[in-house]
Amino acid sequence: MNITPVRVLLVEDHKLMRVGLKSLFEEYKEIDIVSEAQSGKEAIENYKITRPDVILMDIGLPDISGIEVTKRIIELNQNASIIMLTSHLSEQEIQESLQAGAKAYVMKDINIEILKMIIRTVKDGAMWLDPKVVPILRDKNCGIIPPRQVSRAMFKEQHANLTQREYEVLKLVVDGKSNNEIAQELTISEHTAKAHVCNIIQKLVVDDRTQAAVKALKEGLV
Repeated sequence: MNITPVRVLLVEDHKLMRVGLKSLFEEYKEIDIVSEAQSGKEAIENYKITRPDVILMDIGLPDISGIEVTKRIIELNQNASIIMLTSHLSEQEIQESLQAGAKAYVMKDINIEILKMIIRTVKDGAMWLDPKVVPILRDKNCGIIPPRQVSRAMFKEQHANLTQREYEVLKLVVDGKSNNEIAQELTISEHTAKAHVCNIIQKLVVDDRTQAAVKALKEGLV
């Protein structure tokens, strides 16, 4: 079956990073880097010309910030799919990026396979937050991510297929917790935690815990 590649605009001022990403994506026919930009102004102009499906946006650009570029592109097209790909992990920049219209906030140390999946899901309308980002937003109670508490009635309405314990485990998976950390937090054995994660993956019909986290965020399960 022929897969239409996702057309991507890569906005990154460091040449080594651009070359590295392009080289990695060349192996995947489903991702096509159609344009590159080294600055904010160049990114906006290239967007107007190429109209890509997804934009990989760095925050620290030499002229205007990636956050400001995001605002301007959203003004051109409110449905633009922008992924912030950054090494910045400050609460302010996370909030400003999402408020500007970014659909995803991803750290640069992410696995390329996961990044590939994020690009595809964001193109299809999903949102994605790096597991390192979720606790920051929740702890600051900024309103972008809902609080952890949920009534049993609301839980059943959201996803009756999961048990209450599996729902608790799923929230910790979204937070980026390992099986060992989940076990410690819920006072269960690591074996039991692993079993819960496997059940969640099976019930959500996904391939791994990362995809489970994506689906949980996309469908508002957490």
